Amino acid sequence: MNILLIGSGGREHAIAWKLVQSPQVENLWCMPGNAGIGQIAKLHKTGHWSQAGELNHFIETNQIDLTVVGPEAPLVKGLVDSLNANGKKAFGPNMAASQLEGSKIFCKDFLKRHNIPSADYRVFEDFKEAQDYVQNRFENPDNPADFKLVIKADGLAAGKGVFICKTMDEAFAGLSQCMAEMVFGDAGKKVIVEECLEGREISLLAFTDGQTIVPMVTAQDYKRAFDNQEGPNTGGMGCISPSPVMTPELQETIMKTVMIPTIAGLTSEGITYKGVLYAGLMIVDGTPYVLEFNCRFGDPETQVILPRLKTDLVDIMMACIEGNLDSLKIEWDSRAAVCVVLASGGYPGPFRKGLPISGLEDFDPKDSDSEAVMVFHAGTIREGNQIVTNGGRVLNVVALENSIPAARDKVYKALRKIHFDKIHHRKDIGADDKA
Repeated sequence: MNILLIGSGGREHAIAWKLVQSPQVENLWCMPGNAGIGQIAKLHKTGHWSQAGELNHFIETNQIDLTVVGPEAPLVKGLVDSLNANGKKAFGPNMAASQLEGSKIFCKDFLKRHNIPSADYRVFEDFKEAQDYVQNRFENPDNPADFKLVIKADGLAAGKGVFICKTMDEAFAGLSQCMAEMVFGDAGKKVIVEECLEGREISLLAFTDGQTIVPMVTAQDYKRAFDNQEGPNTGGMGCISPSPVMTPELQETIMKTVMIPTIAGLTSEGITYKGVLYAGLMIVDGTPYVLEFNCRFGDPETQVILPRLKTDLVDIMMACIEGNLDSLKIEWDSRAAVCVVLASGGYPGPFRKGLPISGLEDFDPKDSDSEAVMVFHAGTIREGNQIVTNGGRVLNVVALENSIPAARDKVYKALRKIHFDKIHHRKDIGADDKA
């Protein structure tokens, strides 16, 4: 098979690393990719998924059998629909199904229609009406103790359109960024104001063909920039698998009350969801509430989940596309995985690019030996013979071992070999269960 992978982050590098292990894959292309992906696949940096004519020409010319869509934007924009309309196979949900991530209002309304637990909410299109509502809620809270509100931009905002507000001033600032300053463009024209749920945040990812749903091994990411859960939220500074919070009983509850009803609800509305369904959840007194859905693999969750996958990823993707996931037994490595993100100094705020990276020569990019330490690139680019930084989250260092403490020790020992100016990473990934 010839496969085209869309994307350029750490998630896509992990996907590419797993795909090339399949004996079915003859050629793997990535658009646009990064320096690490370029070591195991062919890069097509000049094209872009949004240029339909050029993309179709590339697929025809290179006899691509399957296109794997990594990021959310092309899914929400309908890339899978476009490819399917041209008779091409693609892995990922269609545009209608991707609304679960593309529109938080669609998601909240859908959850309400199908009685899937989620926080109470209101939708606003008018800035002044939203301000008045927020002011009234802070001045007259139902439960005054530690009262908070959550403000969410409706559309895709690269993970930055959510504000947890402890004061009215913080809420007004969040509304202003979304609706007045238009920091997130059209994504912030409408907002959701919802109650702030207090509990334990976890996530569950699953493969689905629109009928059968198969949960993946559990994972737990670390979102704050600094140790001890301090600093601003990021795209994720590390991840562990399995999650110490997700018991078999809790996973069964999530499947029964969230995942299965979601796929069934979409089907009842004429929407077939195929691909990866990612539920972000808050556990409140043992009950899972949906915070959000993502319509693709998580990042950095993918970096610890796929190294534990023993089944051929191509077989899983094709089973999801062709609707026979129920006939495939998916097997997992019983060992634990730990991922630590190496970030640019200043991230998630301003940071420099173009900093030379040393030490990568100590890691074999083509090594699929599960005993090895894996380095998945995210924000990197090749300049001549040198790999340099090209983003906030630069590299993901991952190890498998018999326990999280052992995998953690292995990762932290390995990452000492890698250097670039102002390198930053958390030192407490996997140190306890407080992700």
